[in-house]
Amino acid sequence: MSSVPRLVVAAPSSGSGKTTVATGLMAALAGRGLAVSPHKVGPDYIDPGYHALATGRVGRNLDAYLCGADLIGPLFAHGARGCDLAVVEGVMGLYDGAAGEGELASTAHVAKLLRAPVVLVVDASSQSRSVAALVHGFASWDPEVRIGGVILNKVASDRHEALLRDALDSSGVPVLGVLRRAPQVDTPSRHLGLVPVAERRAEAVAAVAAMAAQVAEGCDLDALAALARTAGALSGAAWDPAEAVAPPTHDHPTRSADKRAPVVAVSGAEALSGHPTRPAGKRVPVVAVAGGEAFTFSYAEHAELLAAAGAEVVPFDPLRDEQLPEGTGGLVIGGGFPEVYAAELSANEPLRKAVAALAESGAPVAAECAGLLYLCRELDGRPMCGVLDARARMDERLTLGYRDAVALGDSVLAPAGTRMRGHEFHRTVVEPGAGPSPAWGMRAPERRVEGFVQRGVHASYLHTHWASEPGVARRFVERCLTS
Repeated sequence: MSSVPRLVVAAPSSGSGKTTVATGLMAALAGRGLAVSPHKVGPDYIDPGYHALATGRVGRNLDAYLCGADLIGPLFAHGARGCDLAVVEGVMGLYDGAAGEGELASTAHVAKLLRAPVVLVVDASSQSRSVAALVHGFASWDPEVRIGGVILNKVASDRHEALLRDALDSSGVPVLGVLRRAPQVDTPSRHLGLVPVAERRAEAVAAVAAMAAQVAEGCDLDALAALARTAGALSGAAWDPAEAVAPPTHDHPTRSADKRAPVVAVSGAEALSGHPTRPAGKRVPVVAVAGGEAFTFSYAEHAELLAAAGAEVVPFDPLRDEQLPEGTGGLVIGGGFPEVYAAELSANEPLRKAVAALAESGAPVAAECAGLLYLCRELDGRPMCGVLDARARMDERLTLGYRDAVALGDSVLAPAGTRMRGHEFHRTVVEPGAGPSPAWGMRAPERRVEGFVQRGVHASYLHTHWASEPGVARRFVERCLTS
C-alpha cells in the first residue's frame, strides 16, 4: 500500500505550461526540504530529465498503454517509496489518450488510477471571463476526475488577474496560483520536442531554478501540498524489479514463459546500485548501456531489471569512449538524437568497430530508434557501425504514436509470438538492404513489419517498456551468459 501524498498537474491542451508548472513545483517543494518523487504520464523521455534536476531523483514514466493499467499504482509506489510527496506531470490535454482507445493512457485515466487530485494549468493569455466556462467544463466532464484547483498561466497584469479570479469565484474550483508571462523560463525545442538536459545542463539548471522561483512566488505551496495529502491510499505492493524478473514457476507463472536456466534475483536496492551482491562463483555479465548527449532516451526500470536479472549495468558514452566497457557481454542502445551528433559518432571509428565486432561475435545487442540508426551502415551519408545492411536519413515526416506489435521470430529479447505495446517517435527513415529478418509485426494502427533481427541483434524503431514484459530483461541477460 502507498499513502504518499500526490497530485497530478494537467492542462486543457499541450502548450499550456504543464512542464513549467510541474517542474517548478517539484523544485520549489524540494527547496523546502521535501523528498519529492517526480513522474510523467506517457512515453516522454525528455521531461523526466528536467524533473530529475528539480528533485535530485530519477524521473519515472507512468504509461497505461505501454505497461497496462494494473502496473500504474505499483510503478508509482516503487518510484515514490520513501518520499514526502509526489508530483505527476500529465501529457497533452487532460482527457487526451491513445488514439481510438477512449481514456486509455490519458492524464485523466492515470489520475483516477492513482486516486490523485488534479491541478489544471490554464493558459489565460487570451481570455478573461471565458476561463470559468473552460474550467467548469473540464471539472464536470468526468465526475471520477477530481480537479482540486487551477493555476492560471501567462497572466498579463493585475487587472487581468482580477478579471480571471472574479470569473472563477463561482466555479467551485479554487485558484491555487497565478503565473505572469516569463520568457526566461522557456526551454528550447527542436524536431522532437524540448532539448534534453544532457545537452544543455548548465542552461537547464538555470531554467529549472527560474521555474522554481516563479512557482514559489506565484503559487500557494502550502495549499498545493495540502491538496496532495487528500489523495486516496493505493492498495497493493510496490513494483519490485527482483520479483518482476524472477524466473517463472508452476505456482507463479509470468507472461513470458521462458524456461531457460534461472538467473540470480537481487533486491530492489541492489538493483538500483547496478552492482548487486551475488553468491560467490556466479558469473556476472557486463551489459553496456549507451548514454551521453546522443542517447538520452531510456526508462529507469530497464537498468533496474537488467541488474535484478544478474547483470552489471555499465554506462558508456558513444561520443567520447573509444571502447566498450571492459568485459562487455551485451549491449543496449536506447533512443536519442544521433542525427544531431552524426558527425561526432561517425568520427569515433574505434568504438564503431568495437560495436560491429561485438555484434559479429553473436553477443546480444538491443537497439531502439536512435540505436537502430547507429547500427546502420550510414546516417545522413556518414558512416555508422555497419552492423545492419541499411541506410538511415532524416525525413520531413513525423512518425508518432502507440503501436501494438508481435515478435515475428525468436530473438535475444523475446520468443516468437510475444505481444508487446510500444511507441514510435522519429523523423528519420531507414532504407534496408537484404538479409535481416523483421523484428515486429505491427498489429495496430496499421499492419506492417518493422525492425531487424540478425544473429544476436534486435534493432527497431519501437520503444517498449520492459516492466510490462520483464522476461525481456531476463532473456537478454541469459543470452549474455550463453553467447
